[in-house]
Amino acid sequence: MSEAVTKAAAEAVIAAQAPGTDPASVPGASGARQFWRRLRAQRAALVAAVVVALLVLVALAAPLLTAIEGQDPTTYHPSLIDSARGGVPVGPLGGIGGDHWLGVEPQTGRDLFARLVHGARVSLGVALAATIIQIAIGVTLGIAAALGSRWVDQLLSRITDIFVALPLMIMSLALLAIVPAGFPRPVLVTLVIGLLSWGNIAKVVRAQTLTLKGLDHVSAARLSGWGTWRIARRELLPGLAAPVITYAALLVPQNITVEAALSFLGVGVKPPTPSWGQMLTAADVWYQAAPQYLLLPAGALFVTVLALTVLGDGVRTALDPRAASRLRVGTGRRREHRADTAGEKETSS
Repeated sequence: MSEAVTKAAAEAVIAAQAPGTDPASVPGASGARQFWRRLRAQRAALVAAVVVALLVLVALAAPLLTAIEGQDPTTYHPSLIDSARGGVPVGPLGGIGGDHWLGVEPQTGRDLFARLVHGARVSLGVALAATIIQIAIGVTLGIAAALGSRWVDQLLSRITDIFVALPLMIMSLALLAIVPAGFPRPVLVTLVIGLLSWGNIAKVVRAQTLTLKGLDHVSAARLSGWGTWRIARRELLPGLAAPVITYAALLVPQNITVEAALSFLGVGVKPPTPSWGQMLTAADVWYQAAPQYLLLPAGALFVTVLALTVLGDGVRTALDPRAASRLRVGTGRRREHRADTAGEKETSS
């Protein structure tokens, strides 16, 4: 009889205190409204979100855009190159015209617009796929370390420390240099980045899980006889959503930079597949004769990384209103305070 009463009381505590029942603690109806209200209060984050959405749209629509232009990223146009001048494009501004909207590459004559938008597909695709791998490994091992025995925690923590201490660029250079050339380079770069740089997210998840383990609703779930992984799925994962989403938003620009650096060093994406880092590699000797060849991919990379960084910071602040934005300037704090006050009034009414 007492065991039945204990289980009933535990279930009642879970129902009253579990994150899933508090609309402000997880992305429920009210929680989602508060999140969007706080995000809208940050104008920089909204502008960054629009820029990121446009970049993703351009990347997805790259075949359509190049078909409208009538070009593709791999066809050579030797007639548009002045061989007497060392391969500089013919015409003003690098050969910009109705047939080539951003001009052509020196020496090859390949269309720059086509290579730029198709390069966005590679750079963004590699960064997003690598982020998914990092989050999957980091969340799994972080929860396993926090919920496992002391021996399991020590083992996984030491493995995580090793991966955190690994020099990513040096290890990536070594691995990419020994893999056969026939292996698809975008897939290889994705795997190398994702499998080598999950350590930080694992440490974040482990620390957050250890904190959540002490909450009443988790203790009640344990008393009611729930298994470890059921507790993780039902009670811990909702509480981990905010830090994981925030960290993922900040990982994407970091991964774009790593992919560009690897391609720039010549061990990443190989020609003729375009990527922004690979375009920068080929453009480093043309910055005087054909500056647009260098400025276009560099500008695209800069805008993408900046927009994703600002958006990630905005998401972090919207999910955790107690944390001040590192990028907020001017009256942003007052706008966010007014948005939170309006949300509290709307909830109370």
